[in-house]
Amino acid sequence: MKRFIILALGLLVTNLAVQAERTLPRKNYVTRIESCEAIIREFQYNPATRIPAEVLRRAETIIITNQFKAGFIFGVKDGYGVVLARRDDGTWSLPGFVNAGEMSFGLQLGANAIETVIVITDKSVQPLLYKNKFNIGVDAKAIAGPRVAEAEKITELLDEAPILIYNKKKGLFAGATLKGGWLAANNRGNRSYYETRYSLPEILMGDWVPEQPEVKYLREFVTQITNQ
Repeated sequence: MKRFIILALGLLVTNLAVQAERTLPRKNYVTRIESCEAIIREFQYNPATRIPAEVLRRAETIIITNQFKAGFIFGVKDGYGVVLARRDDGTWSLPGFVNAGEMSFGLQLGANAIETVIVITDKSVQPLLYKNKFNIGVDAKAIAGPRVAEAEKITELLDEAPILIYNKKKGLFAGATLKGGWLAANNRGNRSYYETRYSLPEILMGDWVPEQPEVKYLREFVTQITNQ
C-alpha cells in the first residue's frame, strides 16, 4: 500500500510538471492576465482584504497568483500568476508569467482556489525570481502582511521582512512568519503571449517588448494603487 501511494504521488507530480512546462495557446495567457487583474481588484475593493496604501507605496515587486487545491488524498496546489516590477523611473513593468505551486500531505476533500497577492518591498529580492524555483520564506523571509484595520502594525512590519503575503484566509495574524510555496518563471508562456524571444528578466526590466492590449488595465490599476 505504501509503495502504491508513493508511486501515485510520483505520477501526480510528473503530470503537474508536464502541464506546467507545456506551451498553451496565447488566449490562455490572456485569460490568466484577466484573472489576476480581477483578483487584485477584488482585494482592493473589499475593506476586509484591502492592502494598505503605505505597503503598496513601498512595493518594488507585486505578484498575483491563483492556485488550485485539489485531491482528497494529497494536498497539491498548482497554479499560475503574474509578476510586475517597479522600474528605476518609477513606472511599472509589463506583467511576466510565473508558475506557482506548493505540495503538502493530508486529507483534503474537494477543490478550491487560493488567491494570493505578494508584495516585495526590497528590490534586491527580485533577482531571486529568475532562479529555476524561488522558495517563499526560504530564499527570503516572508510574513503575513498587515491589513488596513491593523494600521498600528504597518510601519513595524514593513521593516521586519521583505515579502508580505496577502490572501483571504481568516485567522492569519499580521507578522506571522510564512514558509512554503514556490514560484518559477514561465518563460514558455512569456514567449507565447508576447511573441518574443525574451524571458522574464527582460520583460520586467527592459523596454524591448511591446505592450499588449490585454495588460493595459492591470498596469494602470497597479500604478494607481501604488501611488496613493
